[in-house]
Amino acid sequence: MESVDVNYLAIMVASLSGFVIGALWYSPAIVGNKWMQAAGITEEAIAASNKPRIFITALVFLLIMSYCLSMFLAAPDVNAQNGAFYGFLTGFGWLFFAIGTTALFELRSWTYIWVNGGYWVITMTVMGAILGAWK
Repeated sequence: MESVDVNYLAIMVASLSGFVIGALWYSPAIVGNKWMQAAGITEEAIAASNKPRIFITALVFLLIMSYCLSMFLAAPDVNAQNGAFYGFLTGFGWLFFAIGTTALFELRSWTYIWVNGGYWVITMTVMGAILGAWK
């Protein structure tokens, strides 16, 4: 198997973009209230959660996802534009529909699917653009 050069700083920045997008997307100003209702989460449950564990684990997950996406985008002709396109395909074609399939069997609402799937479409598109541009 051929070795692939990856830009670890770009992977970190792409991973952190998931936090920035999530902070905006899941804020009450955008879809936060709809997400809480669709997921059956209360303010009390959020306040009682172990936030450091959640954020650290989420960062590890985003790092792994960003690293894997960077491997797909390792071809020398990949740039920001087609990196964003491949990121979009990953978010929409894989993650959105994976969440949707699981949500259907969990009897979740379409709101739940659109909110969480939408986050991943946007996040993976941005991550792909970052990784494609910053080789």
